[in-house]
Amino acid sequence: MQQLQVVIGSTRPGRAGLPVGRWAAAAAAKHGGFDVELVDLEEMRLPLLDEPHHPRMGQYTKDHTLRWSEKVSAADAFVFVTPEYNYGPPPALLNAVNFLYAEWAYKPAAFVSYGGVAGGLRSVQALKQVLTTLRMVPIPEGVAIPFVFEHLSPTGLTPPAAAVAAVGPMLDELLRWTNALKDLRNSPPPAAPPPPPAGR
Repeated sequence: MQQLQVVIGSTRPGRAGLPVGRWAAAAAAKHGGFDVELVDLEEMRLPLLDEPHHPRMGQYTKDHTLRWSEKVSAADAFVFVTPEYNYGPPPALLNAVNFLYAEWAYKPAAFVSYGGVAGGLRSVQALKQVLTTLRMVPIPEGVAIPFVFEHLSPTGLTPPAAAVAAVGPMLDELLRWTNALKDLRNSPPPAAPPPPPAGR
């Protein structure tokens, strides 16, 4: 089975991302097309990018980077669970993406976003630009949950009908892309040129 990681992108105390992520992972497991793992960035404890070398070089010096690299390398596809902060993604998620380079290549990504009236969609649009630079394939199908706090209770997320209807088609399309990109994932990506010298 293809390996799917559902990544909770918010690390804030009291975040809605935890119940939303748990629901997304349960929906993916029920779908049956993937071997699903829920990955919580709060548990990964990544500091602000602190590697001395550019991620393209793969010359990691920190234990937390090596653990993150091993985790991401094991996945074939991702569902990023993200809120929207000031029209953009949470800093913890963007930082986690920027820690690595080659580990992301040729892996498709879908999004479960949440927030207020926009449902986190502006965060998704910003993330798509970053992910394509890493040779990822963000798919158009996704799940957006506006006014998310109306759907939360102490027992978790009760998803709105639109989210329930959208999650299956999103996972179907994600699986199609995951299978289509398998040969590329099994081949090393073209060598990236070295980064420019510092200060230029």
